[in-house]
Amino acid sequence: MDTPTPDGPQPPISWWGHTWRLAVMLVISVAGFSTAVLEGSRETTLMLGLELVGGLVAYALVWWRRRFPMSVLLVVSVVGVVSGLAAGPAVLAAVSVATRRRTAELVTVFVVTMASTQGYALLAPVESDPWWVTLGANLVGTVATVAAGMYIGSRRELLWTLRQRAERAEAEQELRVDRARVGERAAIAREMHDVLAHRISQISMHAGALSIRGDLDADALRDGAATIQARANEALDDLRDVLGVLRDTGSGELAARPQPTYCDLPELVAAAREHGLRVHLVDHLVDAEHLPVVVGRTLYRIVQEGITNAAKHAPGTTATVVLTGDRDVGVTVEVRNPRPVGVRPGPPATPGAGLGLLGLSERAELRGGRLTHHDDGGEFVLRGWVPWTS
Repeated sequence: MDTPTPDGPQPPISWWGHTWRLAVMLVISVAGFSTAVLEGSRETTLMLGLELVGGLVAYALVWWRRRFPMSVLLVVSVVGVVSGLAAGPAVLAAVSVATRRRTAELVTVFVVTMASTQGYALLAPVESDPWWVTLGANLVGTVATVAAGMYIGSRRELLWTLRQRAERAEAEQELRVDRARVGERAAIAREMHDVLAHRISQISMHAGALSIRGDLDADALRDGAATIQARANEALDDLRDVLGVLRDTGSGELAARPQPTYCDLPELVAAAREHGLRVHLVDHLVDAEHLPVVVGRTLYRIVQEGITNAAKHAPGTTATVVLTGDRDVGVTVEVRNPRPVGVRPGPPATPGAGLGLLGLSERAELRGGRLTHHDDGGEFVLRGWVPWTS
């Protein structure tokens, strides 16, 4: 992790920060000046002039302490030898340098501050106190000044570190949200394809059949149009269910009926048969009533895609669906249908984007399984395997 450097940008000072710093400087300056006045060492005009001029210079220079820390400290400390009013700015300059926490600078702060305070004590001695008391007081004050600066520097670094961690955590959270958004879009795309491809294929087949039948009367055409409308309504209902489920993120409950799973396979096969596709379902699953819901949903989508592809590319053939497996070996689903022979008269086959099998492969891999498809002696075989505990 990066750490703040002493030469790096320091935190800005608010108006309240300037105010209390000025107040502390004034208190220290008045204390130093009043002691000298009470002891009678500042009765001459020259000494009073040095006090006032030195104080003004120190107060003016201390505002540049952040830009030229060591230079300001040295100049103000020298001025502090002859001016008690410069004691406040000298303390602030020393604290400012000590916040940088560099060993060489800390030693310089200690030596310069100690020399400045002792020099002023020699020019304006307190006759009631022995020399060792003055030396001890100056030593304690200098150590306290350096310690205060080091504490402020440590606190600034801590706050900087916490702020950096918060910013990094916020950036990582945004990255996770972006990834979740991408995953949600992929989930919506897969669900919409799985739900709509089957319905749209049925609509296309019915519309194609009507387009090549020239012997239909008005009632037959009306019935065909009604069938197409019914299939379109079913597609809209399915789309509404998918979007409703995907939108409901607040309560955690489904906004519409649950997505189809293993138990809905007989209904899927029956619907395909009603629309003219011959489908043979062979179910050899062991302990199927305890099949996990997510596994059942994956099986349903694989079978649905296989039936849809058979209806698109090999109408009039028989699609065979075989389910096998148990808790130990997992679940295998196979959808097999003959390849069409020659060119079938009638409307062109329903176009496809070629993304159905890709989406199913991703779905199976997310569940720890796999999906393959190949030709087997003139038959198209779609085979998937999903672990029972996925």
